[in-house]
Amino acid sequence: MYPSALRDQPRDAALVNGGTKGAAGKTKRTAHIALGSNLGDRVAMIEQACKEMDARGIKVKRTSSLWETEPMYVLEQERFVNGACEVETDLEPVPLLGQLQDIEKSMGRKKLIDKGPRNIDLDILLYEDEIINEPRLQIPHIGIAEREFVLRPLAELIPHKAPDPSRPWKLIQDHLNELPLSRSEPLSTLTPISASHAPLNALRPTRKTQLMAILNVTPDSFSDGGVHTPGSLRDSILSFVRGGASMIDVGGQSTAPGTTDVGAEQEIARVLPAIQLIRSLPQARDVAISVDTFRASVAEAAVAAGADIINDVSAGQLDPAMLPAMAASGKTVCLMHMRGTPSTMSKLNSYPEGELVSTIATELLERVREAEAAGVRRWRIVLDPGLGFAKVGEQNLAVLRHFDELRCWPGLEGLPWLLGSSRKSFIGKVTGVPKPMDRVFGTAATVAAAVQGGADIVRVHDVVEMGQVVKMADAIWRY
Repeated sequence: MYPSALRDQPRDAALVNGGTKGAAGKTKRTAHIALGSNLGDRVAMIEQACKEMDARGIKVKRTSSLWETEPMYVLEQERFVNGACEVETDLEPVPLLGQLQDIEKSMGRKKLIDKGPRNIDLDILLYEDEIINEPRLQIPHIGIAEREFVLRPLAELIPHKAPDPSRPWKLIQDHLNELPLSRSEPLSTLTPISASHAPLNALRPTRKTQLMAILNVTPDSFSDGGVHTPGSLRDSILSFVRGGASMIDVGGQSTAPGTTDVGAEQEIARVLPAIQLIRSLPQARDVAISVDTFRASVAEAAVAAGADIINDVSAGQLDPAMLPAMAASGKTVCLMHMRGTPSTMSKLNSYPEGELVSTIATELLERVREAEAAGVRRWRIVLDPGLGFAKVGEQNLAVLRHFDELRCWPGLEGLPWLLGSSRKSFIGKVTGVPKPMDRVFGTAATVAAAVQGGADIVRVHDVVEMGQVVKMADAIWRY
């Protein structure tokens, strides 16, 4: 019924010292580049710089999260967005620096004040284990050890590497751990959504939980199939907006067990009119649109119609073209934990005793690595533990109970999370409520638990009621 799940694909391993031979026989070397911007559309500037590096043969292999930081040294300027990337190149350090500076110039950078405002800033932090002291270039970069906005991105990429080869015992993570904390609030990652929607700040304690409304334009979804008809679609969208939804998730293919696979053409025919209608309504101009699909062709059509987020329950496992399509779109993506297909997932719910959270974390880490290998930037990734997908009954409660552990799992820290518990069968089993549409109070408890555990987005059917729950939960735990 559904496309078969893909086999796990190994992540590109970090290149060892001395590099590897490329297709043309040139030695490929690994370098780590700092990315920064505090003028204009800061994220767009950094993403353009990454594209420029790729176009010049400086292959961006992995990226850190983006971190929003206060300016350092020259304080009277706008906040920075900082990150780092791991690149593969056949250029030696000085020619590599020349290319990076040429990219800055081509993007319109003008250096008027040292360490002052700039639309793009690209610096070589490390070049394998080389030490270089030249007038134009010092490697390792002289500012690594004192700059949190450099250490945090590097700690995501290479926490166990020593920045100074002459002191191999002093690792990136050690330098970060030793930094004095003088702020009242820790640095937070920044995940862009759209030009009109505020970014997610997954580590900011005072962040507002985002309410994602479910808009299933399907006849067979488990609790709202056939509810949102073409005649009622406008009223549904406006009710979501009035209820406080800042995101709307549009789905045209039910993923409930036993439902029919309608195919890409029918799915596109269902979701595009809804996306186009949302985009046409002035009341919804600030609402981000998510497309709930596991098909690359549907995602591409939805993005072309105005979708801001690709939400894939399979995290790219059900369509081999999905991860490359996600990368090419440049949009933010949600990778959900699931096993098998919607028709087989219910039988794949066996986890080692006491290792549910660790197993979910390990499998999501692999999904993140696959997405990165396909070219999806880390700062564009949102995760979802997949309540009800290859998890039954008590397992869903355990995920909610230990959600804070999942958020803090090594390698997943700083990524934002979406939780979708709305009206699901485990709520019915606990409360004794058989009809999904009547599970409002049970859903409310799970939404409050999600906020307490650190969710950035909650995906819900009952927008008005859950909007009130989120406001109250935020007031208790986020302010």
